[in-house]
Amino acid sequence: MSIQTITNWRFIDQTTLGPQFSPLNSFAIDDTLCASVGEGSSIPTIRTWVHHQTIVLGIQDSRLPFIKEGIQFLQNHSFEPIVRNSGGLAVVLDEGILNISLIMKEDKQISINSGYDAMYELIQKMFQDKTQNIEAREIVGSYCPGSYDLSIDGKKFAGISQRRVRSGVAVQIYLCVNESGSERAALIKDFYEVAVQNTETKFVYPKIVPSTMASLSELLDQPITVQDVMLRLLKTITHDPTITIQQTQLFDSELDLYQTNLERMHKRNELI
Repeated sequence: MSIQTITNWRFIDQTTLGPQFSPLNSFAIDDTLCASVGEGSSIPTIRTWVHHQTIVLGIQDSRLPFIKEGIQFLQNHSFEPIVRNSGGLAVVLDEGILNISLIMKEDKQISINSGYDAMYELIQKMFQDKTQNIEAREIVGSYCPGSYDLSIDGKKFAGISQRRVRSGVAVQIYLCVNESGSERAALIKDFYEVAVQNTETKFVYPKIVPSTMASLSELLDQPITVQDVMLRLLKTITHDPTITIQQTQLFDSELDLYQTNLERMHKRNELI
């Protein structure tokens, strides 16, 4: 699985839809696109999205012993929690974080890691003029840690997840573009302290050390905006003149499935 072998992309930009654009819609859209691409009714798709003042929780987070108190804590800090439909743990989404989804047809002959590798390769190429030191390895002390945390000098600025639906795969990344990565991490650290309260749990939640996380602006020591990163993404994808991009939103033929997926997301979030 490689972005280099795909010459025709569909591009859906949802970075400017504003605070009214709910993450529930966002995850329902990716599931819909997974099905479209997997079943062959859509070409491979790149989707970009930004959400405002949101904490995306994993299923395990929704089972925290004092989750109601944790949710109240987040709301008191002007963040709205939602539960995602894929794996992982709590992450912050705000105006300084760009999310990118690469949605491709699943190849069962290729390992799951190849999807992560495709996203890692893309990010490396996007910033190759700025740094050669982007690593993919778990950053202990970060929130939602995983083996494909992206970091510079040991500080995490991005995390990658993956979701597979109906022979399609969505590889999703959140890129902490600007503002303070450690302040975001401190918020999640405090959330876990409120929602766990030193209670013994079956699942091991991360011990967050805020200093392990930073934004790209901090790490590269220069101002960077979400739109700057968007431009880098488009330049990287279209570096080959044979590559074409078709800019769309959801097709009419996808809307019924989208509504079904959105209802599932709302049902899932009745838990909190």
